Amino acid sequence: MIELKTPAEIQRMHVAGRFVAEVLSEVGRLAAVGVNLLDLEHHARGMIKRRGAESCYWDYAPSFGRGPFRNVICLSVNDAVLHGLPHDYTLRDGDVLSADLAVGIDGWVADSARTVVVGTAAEEDLRIIRATEEALEAAIEAARPGNRLGDISAAIWAVARGHGYPVNDEFGGHGLGRTMHEEPHVSNKGRAGRGLTLRPGLTLALEPWFARTTDRIVYDDDGWTIRSADGSRTAHSEHTVAITEDGPLVLTRREPA
Repeated sequence: MIELKTPAEIQRMHVAGRFVAEVLSEVGRLAAVGVNLLDLEHHARGMIKRRGAESCYWDYAPSFGRGPFRNVICLSVNDAVLHGLPHDYTLRDGDVLSADLAVGIDGWVADSARTVVVGTAAEEDLRIIRATEEALEAAIEAARPGNRLGDISAAIWAVARGHGYPVNDEFGGHGLGRTMHEEPHVSNKGRAGRGLTLRPGLTLALEPWFARTTDRIVYDDDGWTIRSADGSRTAHSEHTVAITEDGPLVLTRREPA
């Protein structure tokens, strides 16, 4: 069932969204050569505790994971792109780090992700990051009343094709609100004019993610971390977006650096 949110409920999600944006900005600032992923995890954990927020990841146990997730943020490095389990790894010069965070505040959830380069950036890494950001903005622009869900998927897919990146459609965006994952699923690949008609009050996490040279994925032995099957580098960008009478409202927009 799809639950449409009232303007007041969207504003409550916006409170959570601003906090998610704040944490991801801080993680991006702290991600430097010599920093351990566990340090970033514990910093995020402290921010969540001080705010009185609730991690959507802690104890999360979907069918595809291995046991409950016992961290508050997903941290994925280089060829890892989704559900990265924070572990004892020290960031190196040129690493690509994707951070994904979802929290609830007063019963309402927001979800966002960003990818940054640690230290010296290779142009091909910046290019794939920019492509996911461009795809996200195209998806947001398509999230308007009267459009179809397929318009969002097609917008993401068009950007990927334009940059020459393949698209995996096993994992994509999703509805959210009172919980982290609600209907509908939002594929990163689709045809315009198809699917659910978008209505004011629909809230979606839109999250294009690309690997440089493959659309296939593999899992680490931890049962969570998802990597590109050929070891090529990846990037992931995500925002929580509310569809309103006036168009899309981004609830997790970060302040400019």
